Amino acid sequence: MKIKNIKHIFFDLDHTLWDFDKNSALTFDKIFKLNKVEVDIVNFLKVYEPVNLNYWRLYRNSEIDQDQLRYGRLRDTFNALEFEVADKLIHVLSEDYIAHLTTFDHLFDNTIEVLDYLQPNYQLHIITNGFSEAQKRKLQVSNIAHYFKTVTNAEMAGVKKPNPIIFNHALQLANAKSEESIMIGDSYEADVLGALQVGYDAIFFNYRKDESEPHIKTITQLTELKMYL
Repeated sequence: MKIKNIKHIFFDLDHTLWDFDKNSALTFDKIFKLNKVEVDIVNFLKVYEPVNLNYWRLYRNSEIDQDQLRYGRLRDTFNALEFEVADKLIHVLSEDYIAHLTTFDHLFDNTIEVLDYLQPNYQLHIITNGFSEAQKRKLQVSNIAHYFKTVTNAEMAGVKKPNPIIFNHALQLANAKSEESIMIGDSYEADVLGALQVGYDAIFFNYRKDESEPHIKTITQLTELKMYL
């Protein structure tokens, strides 16, 4: 069923349009080879991915800072694998990861098709908790920057999703009203609940196929947006 009266569509970037898991895996493969870290990449990623999600949750809730996020997720993963890595090398890997991550450009399936479909009828925007410079490079390298009228990030707003301030900041930047806006993202807490509490509509991009609330609009692939918009 099509949603009426929407003029502005706000997307999350990582895990919604930009395929973070795929690009991250390629980055780790590259930096481990560069630094001669002989860890099994499959085992590493299996442990790292939930650790990273938890660290981002802590960061989103302002319980840790950027440096603690970048160091802690690697240190905890190597510790869990009982793989010895010196602190100095952890810091090098952390820097290399940030430097190389944005050189990869994999998007979720059908991202370009869906943006082409939506752009003639809506103004498209980004709201992201990611770091400003990194997010800018991801949009440019993956060649989707031109689709978006505005990009709101946590550094610019001074807070992270789901804080209402970042959603209101995005509305102001886009010259949009909440009742004419919809948020699409993979985080039920940060994207969906955050947007709903400010008066946006919202669609949960449940690509992981987790259990979701039955009354929330949900898609598991981007082409399903055509059912709603």
